Amino acid sequence: MSLPSASELIKKYGLDAKRSLGQNFILDKNYTDKIAKSALDNNKIDFSKEIILEVGPGPATLTRSIAELNPKKLILIEKDQRCIKILEEIKEFYKNIDIEIINEDALKINELEAFRKYLDCNKIKIISNLPYNIGTMLVLKWVKISSIISSMTLMLQKEVVDRIVADNNDKNYGRISVILQNYASCKKIFEVNKNIFTPQPKVTSAIVKITPFEKPRFAIDFEILEYVVFKAFNQRRKMIRSSLKDIAFINNLNAEETLKKINLDPTLRAENLTLKEFYEIASNVLK
Repeated sequence: MSLPSASELIKKYGLDAKRSLGQNFILDKNYTDKIAKSALDNNKIDFSKEIILEVGPGPATLTRSIAELNPKKLILIEKDQRCIKILEEIKEFYKNIDIEIINEDALKINELEAFRKYLDCNKIKIISNLPYNIGTMLVLKWVKISSIISSMTLMLQKEVVDRIVADNNDKNYGRISVILQNYASCKKIFEVNKNIFTPQPKVTSAIVKITPFEKPRFAIDFEILEYVVFKAFNQRRKMIRSSLKDIAFINNLNAEETLKKINLDPTLRAENLTLKEFYEIASNVLK
């Protein structure tokens, strides 16, 4: 039995990409092979012991590329009911792989509960072409549970990837840069030609590989760091003494007094601060 191409399956099931779901399908399997292989760790040649999670598989071109690397387990989360029959055909074809299809919204899934039974000896490796409209939200959701994730190889908008990997004093440096880089190594792998998508998006995409650290670079409460960084970048052109003025700091100090206490120039802007300096600020926030 041969498996129909992604184009043939789209035609068979009348599947058109929905803008409301942030869908842009990749039909070029050479490209999806390249994405899947970029998730391989340097010392491994296959996925035979890996639990792989793919969100938003759609017509399953990337799913095939992952399946051909023979993972131990492949979990597919797809919100769009129209895609489920395609995924069931994929599951039927790759009978040698334990494939689980979950027809739910990835934003609403509690991964710690849903995948607890697989996590005794394994971590999850995420490989996904994420829907544009929820990509950033999913990445921030997953970094909170980075202890169960070995790596994330993700296709996102190029501008989002550029923000993820940016250093301070870079125009792309922002909230997501600081938060992710405290918990993971972030590397831009390659940019993606618009021509491989159906329909062709208006924006350029890129692949980023996010590999969680065994422990954060700086031990700070996630919610506090997120709050400080949000405040700092919410009005990024302001000096930090102004953007942080509404935060309650320890010892009844105001923002400027706290910044001087930790030897930070209050006239700097958020994009000038290093991760370590954000950690020092967050460490002085009144809990």
